[in-house]
Amino acid sequence: MKTRNPAALLVIWALTRALLLLCVFKVVVVPGPDVTSDVSVIYQGWFDVLRTGTFPLDDVTWQYPPAAAVAILSPALLPFLSYASAFFLLAFLADAAVFLMLLYADRRGMARRGVWVWVAGLPLLGQTVYARYDVMVTAVAVAALLAAARHPRAAGVLAALGAMLKVWPALLLVGARRGRATREAWGAAVLTAGGLALTCAVAMPGAFAFLTFQRDRGTEVESLGALVFHVARRFGWSGTVQLNYGSVEFLGPAVPLVSVLAQGLTGLALGWLVLWRLRARTWGEGTPADAGLTAVLLFTTTSRVISPQYMLWLVGLAAVCLLFRDSRMTLPVWLVLAATFVTFLEFPLWFSHVVASDTLGLTLLVVRNGLLVAATLSACRRLWRSTVTGSGRAARVPAPPHVERSGLSGAASSS
Repeated sequence: MKTRNPAALLVIWALTRALLLLCVFKVVVVPGPDVTSDVSVIYQGWFDVLRTGTFPLDDVTWQYPPAAAVAILSPALLPFLSYASAFFLLAFLADAAVFLMLLYADRRGMARRGVWVWVAGLPLLGQTVYARYDVMVTAVAVAALLAAARHPRAAGVLAALGAMLKVWPALLLVGARRGRATREAWGAAVLTAGGLALTCAVAMPGAFAFLTFQRDRGTEVESLGALVFHVARRFGWSGTVQLNYGSVEFLGPAVPLVSVLAQGLTGLALGWLVLWRLRARTWGEGTPADAGLTAVLLFTTTSRVISPQYMLWLVGLAAVCLLFRDSRMTLPVWLVLAATFVTFLEFPLWFSHVVASDTLGLTLLVVRNGLLVAATLSACRRLWRSTVTGSGRAARVPAPPHVERSGLSGAASSS
């Protein structure tokens, strides 16, 4: 991972992405559920509704902020292709955009490990990468983090755009450097999000119907809380596994309680982030990226739903973290990459075992969710030590010359 040869990166990126395209176009068939059906059935159904000038008001699977309509409608840019084919190619282009942004940010090759995380880490998730619009959201989030050091207003605009696509990029603002950078980034984000929300609400009815649908979701079978029911089924628990609100969820006794407890954990995660923000005193070059990864890990791990595509977010943020030589996230990044590969094993490869709660399915979930918990706790500890207690390297390591020239230095915005 320390090679400075961009040709090796390009060759491996091209080969792995060609394989992903072959998978989504079904030239290479991967065992398990057809992950592309979400695009050809659900996304295309939303596309047909959105073209009539309204959001999918009566479809409980529509659980996304209003700007998600842009991603769903984007295949219209390639009218000479079928909807699914156009979507896969646009997802591929979003992947390419992230690769080029990371490569440009690290163009002197002194911290190329971050680029390698994206090149080698993304294919670990399999064909799901191009069969969900999350790769497009991740591209926006990566751009926001890369802009944060020198252009906080641009970072705020991009984070807000990402949040209006799928909420989670708003978490990236937690790591903005104190002072003017925070005021500029947060102010730009509020204005951008407010403007987009107002525009969407005026332009089309039902812009915020997703809030009700999202609120009513239960405990998805791959989530951390779901482990309770996977084990309980072995002791006669009377609940069922059903397709509900667009995902496979547990329904039955105690499910609402576990869902509430998961939301409580998410609330505690938010509280920890607020406490960290108030206590942090030392900002290294990589602190905004480290804080962003930590925040998204916290909210992903404690969520009632851990869909496979959520790993895309973590891989993208992990790649940005390791562009910085003072990043404290090396161990959490390795844990995220391991969890990404195990996610591919549990979905789609052996998803039937997960749904059945058999030994293989339970083992895969324990390992994957265990890796996410370990990554989250490690990230929290490392972020706290490097910024609050002062025992990390953030206060001691100067920015390498290539970081300053590539626009990743935060010194210009720290006043």
